Parts: sequence; structure tokens; C-alpha cells
Amino acid sequence: MIYAIGDLHLDFSKEKPMDIFGENWKEHEKRIFSNWREVVNDDDLVLIPGDISWALKLKEAFFDLKKIDKLPGVKVISKGNHDYWWETKSKLNSLELNSIHFLHNDSYNYKDISITGTRGWTSKDSDEFKSHDEKVFNRELNRLRLSLQSVDKNIEKIIVIIHYPPFNLDGTPNEFVEVMKEFNVSTCLYGHLHSEGHKYAVEGNIEGIDFFCVACDYINFKPLKIY
Repeated sequence: MIYAIGDLHLDFSKEKPMDIFGENWKEHEKRIFSNWREVVNDDDLVLIPGDISWALKLKEAFFDLKKIDKLPGVKVISKGNHDYWWETKSKLNSLELNSIHFLHNDSYNYKDISITGTRGWTSKDSDEFKSHDEKVFNRELNRLRLSLQSVDKNIEKIIVIIHYPPFNLDGTPNEFVEVMKEFNVSTCLYGHLHSEGHKYAVEGNIEGIDFFCVACDYINFKPLKIY
């Protein structure tokens, strides 16, 4: 089985309570882990599109990552906008987490499926998008392309995990979807949207790609079965 859940927002320091987003976030970590153990088996795959930990440094994030490492399943993680602890691939791998694979301009194969992805960026039609964001947006597009270019040519099914929704505020696909189409991506999973932001979630088969929003509060803090 392949499951997905994003935006875990773990906090080993207990200084970032998530219930500012609503009562449903109370003790969200316990709920996520309990639900996870209920549905995920050791040989399953769990995809996590960013916003893993509130930690600022890798040595601090290690405590949260270790909790994920101990959960059932193989995990593939991409970067979110709050993952300030994210470092180079070699430094991430040096943590020696047995069940976690970090996507960093590359891909990970699970059986006959390849997992790729990147962080993405806020949509160009957002009020938050300023002139300096153009450079970041294009850099993330390039990282997605590099990730997709790393996929073995014999792989027929590709899943992209991206933190930001690859859609404009009006629900139309943006440039990230155009890149996915170039490489015949089958499925795209994204997160980032919380509380009132859920109204911007776009799901279903769009231009030949199956899209799922897997922000943890959107899927009731329970890993969603994708395949």
C-alpha cells in the first residue's frame, strides 16, 4: 500500500501549539501517530510532502525525525516552507534514519513506482507573491524537473509530492503542473493548506494527473491510502 500525509508540524520543544488553527489540532501529534499505527504496515510506503518539524536546526529536527523513523512503513519526505532545518542530502543521510528517504533533486523507487518532488512555491496570483519570489518559483520548477529527469526510463508510474498546491488561487493548474505533464506524471500529492485555506484545495483527475490534498487536518490526521 502507498499512503500519504503532509504537514505533521511536529515540535519536540512543545513551543509551537498548532491549535491556533482550530480545536481539531489539539494533541494532533498523538492522533497522527495513533492513526498511522492503525493503518500502516512495515512494508507500506508513506509519502510526506513537507512541513515535518518546527525545528530550526537539523540536530533539533532529529528528535522529530526519529519519531517518524520508528513508525511503521518506509517514508519518503520532501521539503516544506517551514522545514528550516533541511540541509544537504549528505547531511540528511548522515542521520542514519533507517526508514526515511529524503527527496533532494532526485527520486526514489518503490516497486514499479517512482517518487519525485520538491517544495514548490506560492502561486503567482497570490497577494504574497512579490518580485523576488519569481526567482524562487523558477528555482523550484527546475528542482522538480531535475527530480523527474532522474527517473528510470522503464518506470511507467510517477508520483510527485510537492508541498505547495500546484494551482493558482482560481484553481487553474500552474507551471508546476506543466512540468509534470512533460514527464507523464500519474499522481500529485500536496499539502500546505490549513483551516480556511482548505477552500483552495483542488482534487481529482486534471489534465491526466490525479491530484490529492494530503495536509493532515484536511484528511483528519490519518494517512490517506493512495494506491
